[in-house]
Amino acid sequence: MSLTETAEKAIAAYGGRALWENAKTLETRISASGLAFTLKRRPFFRHAIMVLDVHRPFSTLTPIGRSPAITGILEGLDVRLENEEGKVIAERRNARDYFKIGRRLFYWDDLDMAYFANYASWNYFTLPALLMREEITWKELEPGWLEARFPDAIPTHSRVQRFRFDPETGRLIQHDYTADIISPLAAASNVVLQHAQNSTGLVYPSVRRVTPKGPKGKPLGGPVLIHLDIHDFRLM
Repeated sequence: MSLTETAEKAIAAYGGRALWENAKTLETRISASGLAFTLKRRPFFRHAIMVLDVHRPFSTLTPIGRSPAITGILEGLDVRLENEEGKVIAERRNARDYFKIGRRLFYWDDLDMAYFANYASWNYFTLPALLMREEITWKELEPGWLEARFPDAIPTHSRVQRFRFDPETGRLIQHDYTADIISPLAAASNVVLQHAQNSTGLVYPSVRRVTPKGPKGKPLGGPVLIHLDIHDFRLM
C-alpha cells in the first residue's frame, strides 16, 4: 500500500509502522466534559477506562454512565451494555440508525453514548493504524493536510474528514469532521492542544478540544463542545 509523505511522517511520529501493525490492544484512561455532554444530559467522564482493538472497530468504556458497574461496548456497527459479570443487559444493532429526530435531540441514554463515545475514541486513538487501512481512501490535499473518505463499514463521525499534521514533526494538529449523528450542521474542529509521552516513549495526543468549525474552516474559540484528557496510553 502506497502512503503519502504526510501519512508516512505521521506514522513515524507516533511510533512507526511496525509498532502499529503488530499491536493488538490499546488501553487508556480518559476524562471528558463539555457542552455536548450537557446538551444530551450526560454525566462527564472522570478517568474512565477504555480498551480498544487496534485493527477493528471494537471499544469498551467503563463506566459509560452514572453506574460504575456498567460498561458500554462498540462492536462494529452495534453497541451493547454489560454488567460487572460480563452479562449483556441491553443491546442495539446498527446503532446509527436510531439517531433520528425525536428524544435524541434532547437526551442520550447509555446505549447512545456507548455508540458515540466508543466510535469517536476508536477513530481518534487508532489514527496511525487508520492511515494504513486500505478501505479508507487517503488524499494529500497539500503538505500536512490529508482528506479521508471512510467506508460505511467503519463507524465514524462523517464519511469525509480532514486531518492537519505538523509538516516538521508529523504530529496531529487538527481533525475536522461533521458529527452527523448530532446534526448534519455539526461541523467541528478537534484540535490537539498537547502531546505526552508514556513510559515506553510512545508519543500520543493527550489534550484535545472540540469546538465548532468557523465559516472559513478555522476552529472557533468556543463554545467548547468536548474537552478530552487522555491520562495514559498503552499499546499491547
